[in-house]
Amino acid sequence: MLTVIAFIVTIGIVVTIHEYGHFQVARWCGIKVLKFSIGFGKPLLSKRFGRDQTEFVLAAIPLGGYVKMLDERELQENQHQGEQQHNYSEADLARAFNRQSVIKRIAVVIAGPLANLLLAITVYAVLNMQGVEGVRPIIGYVVEDSMAAKANFVAGEEIQSINQQPIKTWSEAGWIFVNAAVEHKTVTVTTVNNENEIHEHILPLEDIGEDAGAHILQTIGIEAFRPDTDAIIAQILPDGPAESAGIQVGDKIISINHHEVSGWNQVVRLVKHNPETALQFKLDRQGDMLDVKVTPKLVSENGLEIGKIGAGVKYTDDQRNALLVTHKYPLSKSISLAIQKTWNTAAFSLKMMWYMVLGKTSWKGISGPVTIATYAGESAGLGLEAFANFIALISISIGILNLLPIPVLDGGHLMYYMAEIIKGSAVSEKTMLLGQKLGMTVLLLLMSIAIINDINRIIAG
Repeated sequence: MLTVIAFIVTIGIVVTIHEYGHFQVARWCGIKVLKFSIGFGKPLLSKRFGRDQTEFVLAAIPLGGYVKMLDERELQENQHQGEQQHNYSEADLARAFNRQSVIKRIAVVIAGPLANLLLAITVYAVLNMQGVEGVRPIIGYVVEDSMAAKANFVAGEEIQSINQQPIKTWSEAGWIFVNAAVEHKTVTVTTVNNENEIHEHILPLEDIGEDAGAHILQTIGIEAFRPDTDAIIAQILPDGPAESAGIQVGDKIISINHHEVSGWNQVVRLVKHNPETALQFKLDRQGDMLDVKVTPKLVSENGLEIGKIGAGVKYTDDQRNALLVTHKYPLSKSISLAIQKTWNTAAFSLKMMWYMVLGKTSWKGISGPVTIATYAGESAGLGLEAFANFIALISISIGILNLLPIPVLDGGHLMYYMAEIIKGSAVSEKTMLLGQKLGMTVLLLLMSIAIINDINRIIAG
């Protein structure tokens, strides 16, 4: 239920903002707006407002929306099909979309995607002012013979900068690593250890695989620091391997496969690297020693297949403070950082799309409604900040997608209007009809890829 509600809220907000951008700029340009619809299909709610008696509709299928403006071309088409027409006055027809200057039409079309980008900037700015919490970029573990090990990274070091850009959280570090991997670049990572000694490490990311983005840290061979604590179970997930094996809250894990464990981090590492493998756990349950067999469930996490048993521990406040850091910024700095983050995310999205076209990266990165709904539910479950970040990300994606030069999308209309400016006359109806067919074919292809990717993710767990 949370997933469904979060998905509807996400799409509802993003679509409403997008369509409101079109609607408001159309009104500023003096264009008569006939309908503002959120959703498609059968209307659930309908009400007319304003001087133009615009019909505002909430429809049954919450997967999009549209703004319908008065357009003589549509009137002529409807008349040709024998449909009954509303008789508009000459004053109304003067406000038809098709009679407006090309500059006004460009403004109306581009307003939707820009509204999405402004939404993202607003969300990020508000979060920056309230305080952004992140995980400190402290290295907790270096995998043997990995790229990080060869670059002489050591557990306990904290990343200070990457290519001279200051780093405060793991998310910032991961973003730079992913960009460098996509662009096949080498990065210089500056760290400081517990003795305040500064070290520089060279990471050649040129040869990282095309799908390394989601699990870049694992590919490099480093794990984020997490405070170690006693392996005392504080949470058991229902229907998980731990519950099935009879493990209870309060049990202390003494050893796994007869190897004594020093803390929870070691338990996590052993379980993660042994999916679908029976492990012998020795437990201390209020002084009684028990032996149980637990088979970690195979799950896909950030593109990697790992093991999980559905159990967790509880960190103290001091341990959480050692792991997390919060940064608050004044209004001007918050807006500046929000614009920069929105720009970087949009530019990266376009870059990845272009690399897909060139065959430099996988089409597996295209997500459909099932994946979006899943992440909407997961982010909502993590709290308001995570959910707001997710909405901002989806808003950027929708804005950028609509700017692509594909007929039937906003970017396709912009392409027509730019051609009109260059040639001095409007694009012919025949050309626009052909473009619509081509655009629908491209969109159907993209939707098919997205749905196939969704199905593959479901099958992979």
